Amino acid sequence: MQIADLGGIRLNYRVDGDPNGAPVVFANSLGTDLRLWDKLIARMPQSGLKYVRYDKRGHGLSDCPIPPYGMGALVRDVEQLMDHLHLRDAVFVGLSIGGMIAQGLAAKRLDLVRAMVLSNTGARIATREIWAQRIADVEAGGIDAVADATMTRWFTPAFRAKAEFTAWRNMLTRTPAAGYIGCSHAIAGTDFYTTTAALRLPTLGIAGSEDGSTPPDLVRETVDLVPGSQFQLIRKAGHLPCVEAPDDYTKALSDFIAALAH
Repeated sequence: MQIADLGGIRLNYRVDGDPNGAPVVFANSLGTDLRLWDKLIARMPQSGLKYVRYDKRGHGLSDCPIPPYGMGALVRDVEQLMDHLHLRDAVFVGLSIGGMIAQGLAAKRLDLVRAMVLSNTGARIATREIWAQRIADVEAGGIDAVADATMTRWFTPAFRAKAEFTAWRNMLTRTPAAGYIGCSHAIAGTDFYTTTAALRLPTLGIAGSEDGSTPPDLVRETVDLVPGSQFQLIRKAGHLPCVEAPDDYTKALSDFIAALAH
């Protein structure tokens, strides 16, 4: 583990692959930490690319400030982390809220983002009313109160029958409630339709056919805002296809990066 002290926040991060390689930065979903990408990074080329992943505020081993958080703060966190690590022209891979962070960062600091992968995400996700109810449920009963419904949206029945599923449910429920609530506020307050429609950079959308949180049509609608974007549907996978279908996810990402000559 490595901790970057960025002044107002300390973030846990990890670097894998080629230390001198071209950077690929990963931002994970609500209720997960940087281990979300373990299966993927184990399958990706280990030479020529440097993989950087981190725990966003309120998650994993990073600091957990008092909620609520704004999307601007989440974008600023990774902006400062990339400046701290002297990363430029990265391929930025964001899943769910991580995909929102990717959109916000690309709009703010195009020098940091050469291309983006918007995975299982949207320019806007759900409604303020839905997020207000989830926040209220967690405030009243902890993350356990929303865990079962979340797992149904995240994973297919076949995956939920596997022993591995327990670990992912535990990862969610062990997320600090304050971190979950804080990031839920950030999602609720974000609408990037106009912002993302102004972007001009190579973009790949990845969706899971069984995703109950960000359905394929939402992902496609979002990446279609960026001219020349690509879209990849991963079948028989839910909200976290890098977990359920890591081989398919690796191929989609590897092919995208290879086409960029990154």
